[in-house]
Amino acid sequence: MHRTYRIVLNPDIDGGYTAIVPALPGCITWGKDIQGAKEMAKEAIELYIEDLISSGENVLDDNNSLELSLIVA
Repeated sequence: MHRTYRIVLNPDIDGGYTAIVPALPGCITWGKDIQGAKEMAKEAIELYIEDLISSGENVLDDNNSLELSLIVA
């Protein structure tokens, strides 16, 4: 089964990027560059999903999400 997840990459002060997966609360990881952060996020998502399935919990994803950006003055 294919699932879609949005990740948010935030640059760290000391270098690298923190990757947050909003659809999976607490699913956060880090990579030394954007590609590394994406790879680590994919691994973290896979492990998170495995844990949800083994616990009998629902696996949420971003398949039906709508994302907007707002500029506030």
